[in-house]
Amino acid sequence: MAAKNAERGLVEQWREILSLHARTQCELDRALHGHGLCASDFEVLDVLAEGEAVDGGGAYRVQEIAERVHLSQSALSRLIARLEKDGLVERGMCADDRRAVRVCLTERGSALHGEVRPVQREVLTRMLTQAD
Repeated sequence: MAAKNAERGLVEQWREILSLHARTQCELDRALHGHGLCASDFEVLDVLAEGEAVDGGGAYRVQEIAERVHLSQSALSRLIARLEKDGLVERGMCADDRRAVRVCLTERGSALHGEVRPVQREVLTRMLTQAD
C-alpha cells in the first residue's frame, strides 16, 4: 500500500509540474504577444543575449541553442528562420566547422530583447513564486 501511495505521489507531483509549465507558457505567450513574440522566440533571443553578455560574441551553433531551449532541431530551424526574416537574428557559417550554422542577435534583436526581458521576468516571478 505504501508503494502505491508513493507512486501516486510521484505521478501527482509530475502532473503539477506539467500544469505549472503549461500555465506559465500560456502566460508568457500572452505577455509577449504584444511585442510580436512567443515564449519560444524569446527563449532563443535570451540565450543569444546571455552569450553576448558572457563572451561578447553571442553567436551559437544551432545545435547549442537546441540543447538550451528544448526544441527539436527542425522546429528551432523554422523559428530561427522566422526571427531572421523579422530582422532579429542573423545566420552565418561557423568558421570552425563549415557544416555548422551560427546564429547571433542583430541590433534590432538585442534592443527587442532588452525591452521584453523585464516582461518575461515578471511573468516568471509571478508564476513561479505563487507556485510555492
